[in-house]
Amino acid sequence: MSVKFAPDEAEIERRVEALLFAASGPLSAAEMASRLPEGADVGRAIATLRARYEGRGVELDCVADRWRFRTAADLSFLMTETREEPRRLSKAALETLAIIAYHQPVTRAEIESVRGVSLSRGTLDLLLEMGFVRLRGRRRTPGRPVTYATADRFLEHFSLASLYDLPGAAEMKAAGLLDLSLPVGFEVPDPSRAGPDEEDAIEPGEAPEFAQDFVGD
Repeated sequence: MSVKFAPDEAEIERRVEALLFAASGPLSAAEMASRLPEGADVGRAIATLRARYEGRGVELDCVADRWRFRTAADLSFLMTETREEPRRLSKAALETLAIIAYHQPVTRAEIESVRGVSLSRGTLDLLLEMGFVRLRGRRRTPGRPVTYATADRFLEHFSLASLYDLPGAAEMKAAGLLDLSLPVGFEVPDPSRAGPDEEDAIEPGEAPEFAQDFVGD
């Protein structure tokens, strides 16, 4: 009768490294664990790999609780090329995205209140289509308006590990993303602040009611 031995830490590290190298996108610890022997310490392997690659040409990076190899920030100029972006966000879309990021979950009416102007239907449609924004839920208030929040694509695009890494209001203004008057109490959002008593989740496949939520373009 043969006895099977679980791979040692070095072998688990090799396997995690191989998975991250071959993956088409960032992987969560759970996704990696599903391909490894039961009981494999993925966290230890990630910590070891992160230390090993620190300061190298590629580094292990965390985005939205998922891990990936990426070019070291100081070497990004090597991969830079001049090209025309197929799609650019308008000033209104950037302002809307910034408001959603800092005030989420937020309704259309609340976005308009912060911006001080009406929001066109196409602005939110574009942010949803590009994957920067998602439907968060419905407020338990008259009309049950849809609320919006940022999606993982937002964190990936701006290289943020989590919402807690959002820059301060002054930095956002300097970058031209908050060229507007902000209300008193403006602060980085707490993603856990919206509980079940504040809103209901959007059902899978449910779309916002445009006749109700997008009046007055």
